[in-house]
Amino acid sequence: MSQAPSAEQQARNDRFERVWGNLPGWGTLSAVNHTTVGLRFLITGLIFFLVGGLLAMLIRTQLALPEQEIIGADLYNQLFTMHGTVMMFLFAIPVLEGAAMYLIPKMIGARDLVFPRLSALGYFCYLFGGLIILSSLFLQIAPDSGWFMYTPLSSREFSPGMGSDFWLLGITFVEISAISAGVELAVSILRSRAPGMSLQRMPLFSWYILAMALMIIFGFPPLILGSVLLELERAAGWVFFAVEGGGDPLLWQHLFWLFGHPEVYIIFLPAAGIVSTLIPVFAGRPIIGYRWVVLAIIMMGFVSFGLWVHHMFTVGIPQMAQAFFSVASMLVAIPTAIQIFVWLATLWAGKVRFHLPMLWIMGFLIVFVCGGLTGVMLALVPFNWQVHDTHFVVAHMHYVLVGGMLFPLVAGLYYWLPHVSGRMPSDSMGRWGFWLFFIGFNMTFLLMHLTGLLGMPRRVYTYEAGLGWGWLNLLSSVGGFVMAIGVATVILDIVLHFRFGRKASPNPWQADTLEWAIPMPVNAYNFASIPEIRSRHPLWDQPELMRSIPAGEHGLSQIEDGRRDTIGSDAVTGEAREVMHLPTNSWEPLITAAVLAGLCLSLLLKTYLLAILFAVLALVACLRWSWVNGLHPRIAPRDRTGDLPLHSRTTDGPGRWGMIVTLMADGTLFASLLFGWLYLWPVAPDWQMPEQSPLSVWGLLGSGLVLAGALGLWWRQVQGAVSVGGLLLVTVVGLAHCVALVLTAIEAGLGPGDSAHDSILAVVLAYLIFHSGLTTLLTGLQALRVRQGYTSQALPYELRVLHPLWGYTVVVYWISIVVFLALPAAFGGGA
Repeated sequence: MSQAPSAEQQARNDRFERVWGNLPGWGTLSAVNHTTVGLRFLITGLIFFLVGGLLAMLIRTQLALPEQEIIGADLYNQLFTMHGTVMMFLFAIPVLEGAAMYLIPKMIGARDLVFPRLSALGYFCYLFGGLIILSSLFLQIAPDSGWFMYTPLSSREFSPGMGSDFWLLGITFVEISAISAGVELAVSILRSRAPGMSLQRMPLFSWYILAMALMIIFGFPPLILGSVLLELERAAGWVFFAVEGGGDPLLWQHLFWLFGHPEVYIIFLPAAGIVSTLIPVFAGRPIIGYRWVVLAIIMMGFVSFGLWVHHMFTVGIPQMAQAFFSVASMLVAIPTAIQIFVWLATLWAGKVRFHLPMLWIMGFLIVFVCGGLTGVMLALVPFNWQVHDTHFVVAHMHYVLVGGMLFPLVAGLYYWLPHVSGRMPSDSMGRWGFWLFFIGFNMTFLLMHLTGLLGMPRRVYTYEAGLGWGWLNLLSSVGGFVMAIGVATVILDIVLHFRFGRKASPNPWQADTLEWAIPMPVNAYNFASIPEIRSRHPLWDQPELMRSIPAGEHGLSQIEDGRRDTIGSDAVTGEAREVMHLPTNSWEPLITAAVLAGLCLSLLLKTYLLAILFAVLALVACLRWSWVNGLHPRIAPRDRTGDLPLHSRTTDGPGRWGMIVTLMADGTLFASLLFGWLYLWPVAPDWQMPEQSPLSVWGLLGSGLVLAGALGLWWRQVQGAVSVGGLLLVTVVGLAHCVALVLTAIEAGLGPGDSAHDSILAVVLAYLIFHSGLTTLLTGLQALRVRQGYTSQALPYELRVLHPLWGYTVVVYWISIVVFLALPAAFGGGA
């Protein structure tokens, strides 16, 4: 057991708790602390998992015997659509994001994530979006087109109800949460590590989460764009996927799987990070091949974006494309194999202790390898053609996703449970849970490989007797209920352990990572002092940290001016660069998420005047947030414990990094829009390019020159003396550009309801107007902040945060002119 803190330590801990703790009662809803937000993600994700599991049990009950009518065809389609949607969008990714939010600051020696209020906003968007999606099921108007929502099945003609709208708007709302988590985690890992923790000393789990966060940034925008386009087609009659208007339903598949296949690795990478963290601990030695694992992580992140078409081998794509994506699909086995061999080598070279978490890791190794082997089989085009729409694919997907994610997640849950409760899990009851789950899982999905090879199609609600599938389906259904009992046993074990588990000793697993130097149950601020790191395995190579961190013998051991402080470090070397002062508890995330939920519901109900009102309220909420979240000049200019400047007195703080990473996601959305244009132009059978572009070339060029002039004036403000008049001049010139762009759009007389050509041009113009307007508005806001003394030549931080947005706005504007005007003119159409 740990020693009781001295009176001095207790007094310091009390001061830290007063600054970092959550407000009591209902005030806890204003909490932004990463520990609280991370646990909320985990608990909410578990509830959604139970809902998804219940839907799965209903499906297996229906399929247990041939020709059953327990569930009708329409309800069955809703159930399997919602099962996939809940498990993929409301459980797998949010739970892993929650685990990452909880663990990353503790592992890298930080007190919180760098944008705490963004994390809280992400949670509430996730919660409200998930409730909106699930409400469709209780209202009996759930989507029934599959969790992949293929067009034209999900289009208005074949899905005339509100089910598809619930999916499209709800998922887009949830994706705000995922993007915010990606930005939060990427910037936090790069810029808030403890001093001395260079990239080469970073825990492997942090490498996995960094890759996951960046993949979210680049992988989720295509789905967001696809959802927006399909909702515009359904609600407003615009044309993107309808062949008769010049669209193509395969465009939806491309946009969906540009997200969908990287998502598999977004799910796998954090789980693999848990495996790479636990295996060295229970093997009692450092992982073999650290650099090889990092290389495999990077390789997997890149290669995963080149595999999306292997979900489309049966839709009629050219044979050359099939060959390319088949090879790419097999290539991804290389980084996967590297990690598996590293894990096995580490186990072989160590002295393995088979505690309960290790049992789940072994189950992962068995199940995931089997799933990987069937994945290589599916990468072969002729075999894929035979089994593509059968239960073989369903079985493969569950082996990869459940084996690759759920087994490590439960292992990690048992491993880090003492962090939350201060108690150890039950070894005996936990083993019962494992074996029930492991046996039930393999009974369910191993047999589904056989039903698939025997020809049983997926997405069917019943089947005839005498086809040879009946006994296999019955055993699969029995296995599903055994697996459900295993899940219930694990949950019961975790609940009971909070009351009956034995007290945990400090660092009960003899782990090597920093999170175990924190007292258990964990406090609100993680580290009473932030140490300097000299090793990849700080608790093995610097065991004194277990005593010296709580004793306050390292950096930032005192609370200054009631601020929430952590150390900001260099992205590569880990050298301490500044003291980051972080926002405290706030109602702004909850208010903003609630207003956005109102916007989503008003769009669902097609009350567009109310939607406009909520859009205005959302803008006001965001602007107020940016104002009160701004940096105040009355904050002491330097931290009293050292010479590190506050990040608000620098020009390269976390806000600038957050803006750049956000623009990477924004740029991916824009690139997806360009992809849609360049895809439909040569591929869509009824695409029509007018002889002359409906857009005024001179109007767009003139507006672009005005925008370039605004950028030049902005650059003078950033580089020279900051003034209210100068920023107002930039705002006026930017406003003139916006007005000219709006007039050009009106004069074009586009018919988005008539052709895909005009629909895409309308979306592009809306995109450009939005970014130009937002940039201009924020510049005007900066003029007000200069007047109030929040921004000045001595405090240029906020201008540097806004600077990348100005550059991005100008660049995408001129790229749009080239792609949507110059290219059609050069190839025989348009201007």
